[in-house]
Amino acid sequence: MPGSSTLTKPAQPSSTVLSAGLVIAILLVAVNLRVSLTVVGPLLPDIERTTGMTAIWGGALSTLPLLTFAATSPFVGRASHRFGSARVLTVSLGVLAIGTIVRSIPSAACLFLGTVILAAAIAFGNVLLPSVIRHHVPPAHIHTVSALYVTAMGLVAAISSGIAVPLADALPGSWRSSLAWGAIFAIAAIAAWLPRVRVDRPHAAGGNAHHRTPWRSWLAWQVSVFMGFQALCFYTALAWLPSILAQQGMSTTQAGWMLFIYQVVALVSSLALPLMTRGRQDQRYTAAIASALVAGGFALLLTSWGLAILACTLMGLGGGALLVLALSFQSQRANGAAESAALAGMAQSIGYLIAAAGPLLLGILHDTTHNWTASLVLLVATSLAMAAFGYGAGRNKHIQSTPAAAQTG
Repeated sequence: MPGSSTLTKPAQPSSTVLSAGLVIAILLVAVNLRVSLTVVGPLLPDIERTTGMTAIWGGALSTLPLLTFAATSPFVGRASHRFGSARVLTVSLGVLAIGTIVRSIPSAACLFLGTVILAAAIAFGNVLLPSVIRHHVPPAHIHTVSALYVTAMGLVAAISSGIAVPLADALPGSWRSSLAWGAIFAIAAIAAWLPRVRVDRPHAAGGNAHHRTPWRSWLAWQVSVFMGFQALCFYTALAWLPSILAQQGMSTTQAGWMLFIYQVVALVSSLALPLMTRGRQDQRYTAAIASALVAGGFALLLTSWGLAILACTLMGLGGGALLVLALSFQSQRANGAAESAALAGMAQSIGYLIAAAGPLLLGILHDTTHNWTASLVLLVATSLAMAAFGYGAGRNKHIQSTPAAAQTG
């Protein structure tokens, strides 16, 4: 039935033992999902100045990865089914390293081309990692491993943002060399995954059938829209929070520290969530409360400018939990790894398409109204809507998807 769901018990991973090697390999992939993206923001003024790009082109450079994620994600599940998830993941890491290097070549065309290449590779990692976790990690540890990789992703992303400008100042090649340093992590991740390629087989990600994208499942849509609203709030905060605070009279240095506080609190929240919800599969109220915290943070920015620290703390507490939940749902709401890949492809395609509209829409609202009031009202409304979708996505149910026709060759 369209939009139906089932309580069928999901398939168990092949082992009940969670190996340290697997966790390290997962964390190395997670690091690569952000490090090449967060390095751009601090360098953007230098990039615009030396290349002659306008602010519009600079904004396009920041939005391009999200659009690439949305366009690429639906194709990942089929590639994983045909060639094996570990093989596809390893190849995508190689493509990521290549794209990172291409982006640093002294050419405006290469800057954009490399961004598209590395973003497409990151999209494969975004979709495959929940599937890999679903297949290899015991169910009791899925939430914990998801939190660990979200934390690693956020920690290295924050460090990357912080050292981007000092690296540009210290290295020959200025900002181009700073853009390229993330390739080191891609190479390390390839080394961790190459041994797994030898034992990887097509269909290993989830039985004998590639699952179709569950477009007709209401639960899948709830997971997808929840992912989109969560990403929209996160990327919008990264893009505009310092500008919002600066227009309220805060210095740019203070505004930068507020963004730092937001990210640090989010990291702590992402680590604490599994401890608070250990063994709990029903996450309805957790998702709704975390969304309400984010809404409260945006509301404080709208009504009480002097409480910026409290606002950023609330946004971080809710945002860190929401990211873990959004990624965990892509594994927990599936009956197997292949179904998880199909759900993740849908969730991240829809999700990043929604997220890409956020920073651009808020910029348009600001330019039209010459203040951030309408933008913050929209973020509060989005966060409340996210609570409703999170309540639905957090139910302890699983999507019912249809295996695609068997492929030959």
